[in-house]
Amino acid sequence: MNQPLTILIAAAGIFLASCGHRPPVTETGGTHPMPGEWIDRDTDHRVVRLTGPDGDHRSFYFHNNPFIPAASPDENDLMVYYGYGPGSTNDREVDLRPQRQLFAMDVETGGSVQITRHPLPISGEIAGKRREEVFYQSGDSVFSTHVRTGETKPVFVFPDSIRGQVTTLNADETLLAGVYSGEKKLDLLRRMPRKGDYFTAIFEARLPHTLFIIDLENSELQEIFTDTAWLNHVQFSPTDPNLLMFCHEGPWHLLDRIWTIGINERVPRLMHRRTVHREIAGHEFFSPDGRTIWFDLQVPRGETFYLAGVDLATGEERRYALTRNEWSVHFNISPGEKLFAGDGGDSSQVARAPDGMWIYLFRPEGDSLQARKLVNMKNHDYRLEPNVHFTPDGKRVIFRADFGNGSQVYAVDVAPGRGG
Repeated sequence: MNQPLTILIAAAGIFLASCGHRPPVTETGGTHPMPGEWIDRDTDHRVVRLTGPDGDHRSFYFHNNPFIPAASPDENDLMVYYGYGPGSTNDREVDLRPQRQLFAMDVETGGSVQITRHPLPISGEIAGKRREEVFYQSGDSVFSTHVRTGETKPVFVFPDSIRGQVTTLNADETLLAGVYSGEKKLDLLRRMPRKGDYFTAIFEARLPHTLFIIDLENSELQEIFTDTAWLNHVQFSPTDPNLLMFCHEGPWHLLDRIWTIGINERVPRLMHRRTVHREIAGHEFFSPDGRTIWFDLQVPRGETFYLAGVDLATGEERRYALTRNEWSVHFNISPGEKLFAGDGGDSSQVARAPDGMWIYLFRPEGDSLQARKLVNMKNHDYRLEPNVHFTPDGKRVIFRADFGNGSQVYAVDVAPGRGG
């Protein structure tokens, strides 16, 4: 697929703010099907459906950048996302549907086009802003596809002795990184597809895990670090091409989770050490300037809630307090680093929040976060995690949800009312 891709202009013009009409005010998820655009009656914020209505579509995981900026005045920014055939919308099970492919959406017009076509399931949410390429994996092979031309190239093939998975691209876009383990881990995942089963089993198995990098210039793989801890959530710094973050995965209250390692130095550094029984810290992500690692902090688990940040240069922490209902499965930060967003959570999750099913906007004030509700999520099944992202202009929050028509990608205006 080497011909230039044409991003079709969507008839609804869903990203455009000049439609000249006020969308209907309605309960989000209260009717089937929902309109393509509406005002959430509980928040007065405009919501638009970016994908569907047929099939299933998902935006990227919260710490994976989905946006490719325009390289010239004649182009628009693009957002990359996954498209599926019909199937489960449950994030708590391993998804191996072969229909899973990548799409690119023009963020000005809402038009989209499929950019990958592989017969085997693909995985990997890696968008290179400078290269205008997405990197992903199908079977034992890593590929890149240019999001505007569609040119697809092989990048690397794992040998039979390594069952690796690439997950991140460094700041100067010269290295991929990921983690591999052995057949024993794959066997556990095959036998236990539910996260509630494999999560503890892999942690307790103490299987060797190895961080690796792949040089995009020469397709050379180098091992960086090996541990019997379950290594996961591998993320490169957005500004330091030498810095890699990873976590010790498993039940959060049993481990110190957040670590960094320099590609050159190869010495792990703990970012937050637990100090009380059942304290947890996790769902970590970098700030856009690369100076801070933010994370969900509970001291102890399920009782006191913070969004915390550790300064990479000094090791100093700052904490913003949240209420139980405002706790979110995932948080994210705006491009200007003045606002945060959260995807809320239902009453079955760690906060046991009686009224936590909202997409939130947060503004720091003193030592706490002041919350504004953007979308009422009471009609969404939180087994599909919403995973919030700010758009590059900071005016909208992207999330995925199931409002009765499968998993689709939505955007909500940060400004209330018609917005835009």
